[in-house]
Amino acid sequence: MRHRRAFNKLGRNSSHRRAMIRNMVTSLFEHEMITTTLAKAKASRRFAEKMITLGKKGTLHARRKALEFIQTKKIVHKLFEELAPRYEERNGGYTRIIHLGYRRGDAAKMCVLELVDRGKEVVKVDKKPKDIIQEEEPEVKEETSEEDETSEEKIEETEENTSDDEINENPEKTEEDETPKNEE
Repeated sequence: MRHRRAFNKLGRNSSHRRAMIRNMVTSLFEHEMITTTLAKAKASRRFAEKMITLGKKGTLHARRKALEFIQTKKIVHKLFEELAPRYEERNGGYTRIIHLGYRRGDAAKMCVLELVDRGKEVVKVDKKPKDIIQEEEPEVKEETSEEDETSEEKIEETEENTSDDEINENPEKTEEDETPKNEE
């Protein structure tokens, strides 16, 4: 039975484990996605979600608590200014674990730990109905047809500008006809 076993020790002593998790959470906030083993991802997710919750509070005390755990001020600034507003409407569940398979050397379960709305900017804009979007598509097609018409007009203009004297009377000449022949 696993009674009274609160977390996975990950085969490390407490200081090493804490340092590793701090590094992983810092890297997660910096890159918004990390590849790691499943056990490390589950351990790191717990702390990452707590840091995002601190970021959502936005107080000076919360920022100082985050600075205790996250290692760089730049990442803490990103957490409070970019990531926390992104998750303002979400109550927990800020990270996602996607299983990748097994590592080749030791067959450890590998996964990707990523932030849920990775790469999306916070922009509150009403979406257009589908009818309006469908009406915009033919306009794009019309623009391409206008380009075709303008290119056809340019071709007609160049044909009009060329005179009959400039056009070869015998267009079937080949390279052999153009090379001079030695008469010996």
